[in-house]
Amino acid sequence: MKRWTHPILLCLTMLSTSFSLHANDASPPATAPYLLQGAPSFDQSISQFRETFNKDNPALALGEFRAIDGAKDTPTLTRAASKINENLYASTALERGTLKIKSMQITWLPIQGPEQKAAKAKALEYMSAILRAFTPILTKAQSQQKLQKLLTAGKNKRYYAETDGAIRYVVADHGEKGLTFAVEPIKLALSDTLGGAN
Repeated sequence: MKRWTHPILLCLTMLSTSFSLHANDASPPATAPYLLQGAPSFDQSISQFRETFNKDNPALALGEFRAIDGAKDTPTLTRAASKINENLYASTALERGTLKIKSMQITWLPIQGPEQKAAKAKALEYMSAILRAFTPILTKAQSQQKLQKLLTAGKNKRYYAETDGAIRYVVADHGEKGLTFAVEPIKLALSDTLGGAN
């Protein structure tokens, strides 16, 4: 029974971290309400990102991302995932055609027992490395501190989002069902004061 619980939990987690970009969909999005509709993509394709990430983090390698077939895909969006280990997954939302990253997530499915502490530490290492990959000005220590601050702010919340420049960090804490950390780009807009000054 334990063997099939991980794939089921992964599917549920992926559904909760996937997003819908249907412009004409009148119903509110039931999954991942934190995702901004019409968000831009990062300049990197998933293969470029993976190559750079693995070079910069040899002890935290990401395997090949495989497409996830599902009803949540749209003509402009596709989803893919990479299994890191039995309780840790990377997933991404990609711009269809270019495969540029619209959102990158690390999801940890908590385990019970003596291995829990080490498993969580590994998950936090991956989350910190993902944060650093999209905010390269941060040192390893600074990215770990920022991640801890975000996880603390998002503790026991359906989702918590924080914007930093053109990047948005999201924490979706589902307690014993899992923890997802996501990084995504956002559109920048001039403030009213800047717009009025011209």
